[in-house]
Amino acid sequence: MAKTSAADTRRILTASLVGTAVEFYDFYIYATAASLVFGPLFFPKASASAQLMSAYATFALAFIARPVGAVFFGHFGDRIGRKSTLVASLLLMGGSTVAIAFLPTYAMVGWAAPLLLCVLRFGQGFGLGGEWSGAALLAVENAPASHRARYGMFPQLGAPVGFIAANGLFLLLGLFLTSDQFAAWGWRLPFVASAVLVGVGLWVRLKLTETPAFEAALEKAEPSRVPLGEVLRRHWQEVLGGTFGVVACFCIFYLSTAFALGYGVTKLGYSRETFLGVQLAAILFMAAGIVWAGYWSDASSPRRVLMVGCVGAILGGFLLAPMMGSGSLLLVWAFLSFALVLMGLVYGPLGAWLPGLFPARVRYTGSSVAFNIGGVIGGGLTPMIAQALSGRGLGLVGGYLSLAGALSLAAILLLGQRDRHEG
Repeated sequence: MAKTSAADTRRILTASLVGTAVEFYDFYIYATAASLVFGPLFFPKASASAQLMSAYATFALAFIARPVGAVFFGHFGDRIGRKSTLVASLLLMGGSTVAIAFLPTYAMVGWAAPLLLCVLRFGQGFGLGGEWSGAALLAVENAPASHRARYGMFPQLGAPVGFIAANGLFLLLGLFLTSDQFAAWGWRLPFVASAVLVGVGLWVRLKLTETPAFEAALEKAEPSRVPLGEVLRRHWQEVLGGTFGVVACFCIFYLSTAFALGYGVTKLGYSRETFLGVQLAAILFMAAGIVWAGYWSDASSPRRVLMVGCVGAILGGFLLAPMMGSGSLLLVWAFLSFALVLMGLVYGPLGAWLPGLFPARVRYTGSSVAFNIGGVIGGGLTPMIAQALSGRGLGLVGGYLSLAGALSLAAILLLGQRDRHEG
């Protein structure tokens, strides 16, 4: 691989981080709004719990769309290149997010309101389906062999950056607006602000060139005519192992963010601003965990770090009920901080581990499909299932987390050590 200049390296890593930060900002403002206001705004009058469950159901819809987007963007990412595909995915998700800001509520148009919300939510998920893998490939396919995990952690760092931007903005709105103002129009502002962030992401990504690994794959052979078919025929074990290997990552995150926020406000009785502040403090531990995992993975292996994180998730499930249910804000923060460090360990190495399961000619499709189907299993229904389980006791929610950790650990162990970064 030709040597990359320091300026090019900075541009590549910035593009992989900024792009995913924008994408995850869009995704998280939806998760936050679903936890706080979408229930009463977009669904008929019912109990607060039923409306929250309905809002979480629309949240889950994007996870169903993500594998569809993974196949679509993976196909073109493996055939025409990483750059153009990343630009298209950013435009689709950003456009869907901005449009949500202008939706009418159920009180205005009745059943059309949740229908339109679901359509745009599907668009968000479809766009994000092509985002993560493309950003990860942009980083790791430009990385020297000794630094793959460190380069690959930059797309993952977009997650805490996007979360801080999203929830920080909601926190500021909560401080400066009354509850009525926030419910009437304030929640729309973060969705409007997405237009500015998408513009920044496009400006960075349009300056990129294609990755060396993709160009080398084109020199060896024509691109796969149907990348999905090739992946399922020749690499189905890697798809299956990769899918279940990422389940713990999604489960930890959405239990610690979307579910925890809804539970903290509705069950524990904390104000929205107080609990958002707690989550913002805890998310810094996720960023630290991602950086730790990146350097540790290069020193040992991404697979080993992932397994340690999965064992931690299993143990973390036993801590969830006593700490989250204690009513103590300090213990709640301590649990969320611990869980999000674990999130860093099971998320940080994915940029190096998951693409390394597939050869370059079908890497975009293979890693996208595995990552996003794993997202459906581990994250799509997690807030809704956890909300239902919490009615019978937080111990069941903790058991759900432990089960997710065990599934991912088993998948990674069974898959064994594989690395096709040079292929």
